Amino acid sequence: MADGPVAMLPVAQLYARDVPLLRPPGGSEADLLQVLWCPLDHPEEIYMPRTAVFWRSAAAVTDILTSPPEPPLVECEEYVPVPCVLAPEEVTEYPSSSELSKELQEQLGDWSRWQGVDGVDSSYAPYPESFYHNALSVAPGWKAGGWAQWGYTDPSPRICRACGTEMDPLLTIATFEWNAADDSWIPYEVRDAAASTGDRHRDAVRPTRVQIGSGYKQQLYICPASPEHPHMELMQ
Repeated sequence: MADGPVAMLPVAQLYARDVPLLRPPGGSEADLLQVLWCPLDHPEEIYMPRTAVFWRSAAAVTDILTSPPEPPLVECEEYVPVPCVLAPEEVTEYPSSSELSKELQEQLGDWSRWQGVDGVDSSYAPYPESFYHNALSVAPGWKAGGWAQWGYTDPSPRICRACGTEMDPLLTIATFEWNAADDSWIPYEVRDAAASTGDRHRDAVRPTRVQIGSGYKQQLYICPASPEHPHMELMQ
């Protein structure tokens, strides 16, 4: 354990101009989101880095450090992101089947409802609900907003500890951008690299080298009522 203050590591910097659905809580005029995390392990966080969320005005950020402070100690190399340039893309996704009613879940399992739908081949006939899970529901990888990828735990409401308001999804920090089951989400720009082996595949499927737990996702939630209310972290 390090003595004294420990510099946090930058994880994500998002501008509202690049992510139109990114909205600061409480009607704030901030247009820049910065997420940092601690490079040290915190057992109480259950194998997740401890995060800090900052909303700022981009115009007010004028004193930019040429050499940001570095932590004196990094306990987990998987907490050190490889710098990446973002190319945000808006996608449509649907909630996890575990958040749907029993009636809707039964409809997803009815192959007759899927027959004739573009993009659904007959290999899904024995388990049609898998097509929904793999190709339509929760988009994998890093994302702002969106639906939660439940599985590590059952669905549960995320309630603000300060005011009791239901919280909104802010950011998903993923170990992998996709897996073998949901490869339909692979961006067209990296499909050649994704089909390769070695470094090209690794760089495409895990560009930041970040790892959450044994390969999970860390999801951040914020209270829509106020940016001062503490955010929530969830691993799935």
